[in-house]
Amino acid sequence: MSEPSIFTRILQGEIPAEILLETDRIFAIRDINPQAPLHVLVIPKDDRYRDVTELAAGDPGLLADLVAAAKRIADEHANGEYRLIFNNGASVAQSVFHVHAHVLGNLEENKLVGF
Repeated sequence: MSEPSIFTRILQGEIPAEILLETDRIFAIRDINPQAPLHVLVIPKDDRYRDVTELAAGDPGLLADLVAAAKRIADEHANGEYRLIFNNGASVAQSVFHVHAHVLGNLEENKLVGF
């Protein structure tokens, strides 16, 4: 059995984090290494899915909840405008294999953030 992810440990209260949004299925926290003025991670509480492809195949409703939460975060913190990024694999900077979305907002005009 594998160790719980950092996100599971945050959810269990073992690691502190600023939770901005929580429902019965997802939670959202500020990224500890922000790449934009608004950089929030939206994370399913269900840790069975390693990446967005697995989540889409296994529970499309949960993926829809995650996207709706990203929009809610952006509505509250970035005038409804945001980038939604999923890293899918170690070679593209996925470092935690518990699916999560990066919500980026309040970016300067024409200045894109690379991952």
